[in-house]
Amino acid sequence: MRLRLLSLLVLLLAAAPVKAELAGHGGAVKGIAVSPDGRRVLTASFDYSLILWDLESQRPLARLLGHDAPVNAVTFLPDGRHAVTGSDDGTVGLWDLEETRLTDRFRGHEGKVAAVAVSPDGRLAASAGWDRTVRIWDLVARRALLVLEGHANNVNAVTFSADGTRLISGDYDGVIRVWDVAEGTERKVITGHDFSVNMLAAVPGSSSVVSVSIDESVRLWDVEAGREIAEMVGHEGPVLSIAASADGRRVASGGIDGRLRVWELAEQRTVGGVELRTGPIWAIAFAPDGKTLLSAAGDTVRVWDIAADGEIGVAGNDAVAAAGNPSGDTSNAGRGARVFRKCVACHSVTADDGNKAGPTLYSLFGRRAGALPGYPYSDALRESGVVWTEETVDKLFEVGPDVLTPGSKMPLQRMPDPHDRADLIRYLKRVTEPNAED
Repeated sequence: MRLRLLSLLVLLLAAAPVKAELAGHGGAVKGIAVSPDGRRVLTASFDYSLILWDLESQRPLARLLGHDAPVNAVTFLPDGRHAVTGSDDGTVGLWDLEETRLTDRFRGHEGKVAAVAVSPDGRLAASAGWDRTVRIWDLVARRALLVLEGHANNVNAVTFSADGTRLISGDYDGVIRVWDVAEGTERKVITGHDFSVNMLAAVPGSSSVVSVSIDESVRLWDVEAGREIAEMVGHEGPVLSIAASADGRRVASGGIDGRLRVWELAEQRTVGGVELRTGPIWAIAFAPDGKTLLSAAGDTVRVWDIAADGEIGVAGNDAVAAAGNPSGDTSNAGRGARVFRKCVACHSVTADDGNKAGPTLYSLFGRRAGALPGYPYSDALRESGVVWTEETVDKLFEVGPDVLTPGSKMPLQRMPDPHDRADLIRYLKRVTEPNAED
């Protein structure tokens, strides 16, 4: 049965304000995960980093570094303490969030890892690679378990079935393959999408999965029967992201058109949505309560409350204006403080706070790069010969650390607007100088 259903509702952002924003990355956010208890959020970014957030306050708790390239996907383990990531560097990362460190990197893919998934019992991880393979990793023994071959093109998506017995993967050709997890064998090949499958999500409490594709559709599949249940159409352009609510009633999809849509699966219709003006929506996640939805467009994650009638509406004041600029200062220095919000997870600016994931910026100007005692700099940065001045800080954000300090592990962050760079530098000059006034 195929249903082509036009969307019933798209609300403009002005009519449905967001609750808050998680702003701190220096590149596009490609993955979002919410902890099983709904208290914390992990975001994965093109800037090579993860940020761990407190969801209630929307404040960063830690920036996690360990991959050597953009991070494309992230998911929590059921214990809430650990997480798994996939990166352009071809590795799968296992993280301890209490210790805020990368504990293992699983190697084997010969191309980027586009997606990761964790089994319901937390014992296995799966990864989808651009080497045309799907791999299963034993998280208890910390070793490779199975390599699943059969896709004829890059694999973009992977998810475990709700009961954990099946692994479902989708590729660039639009083909979905269903694997037996215990045996590592292929059970079914499902076709229907006209172009690439971009993401998959299992529907809790069922044998169904949802997929999104370049062909502009959201599709619901019965995995065991190997058949399509519904095709839901409403995006204008490729659909990039998909997530299912914990109760299995709803899914949310995001597209290159900047539209975020919420679908009622029982009726295969939209029950809410917004149109963002900040570009493609690369990632979506529901909180466990099913009432909170997070979406990523550009380097920012927005937090939404879904009202009882299904529309997306206001649940509180937007916290963005106050973050990093509590005084409400609208001067250049005040705007610089707002720009600096993207740096606070990694860097402090005072002598008392010391180093975080990155070195303190206290007494930054006039300091040689890589010279602060007690911080584990990369050899590339220590040997760069760069001295931090207004000119070199401006150049760093104009061209990016991969150009100014090649080989260093500084996250890829660029700031194309010269006015933003100037405001940031004025702010840093004011707050990082010894004996700076508050």
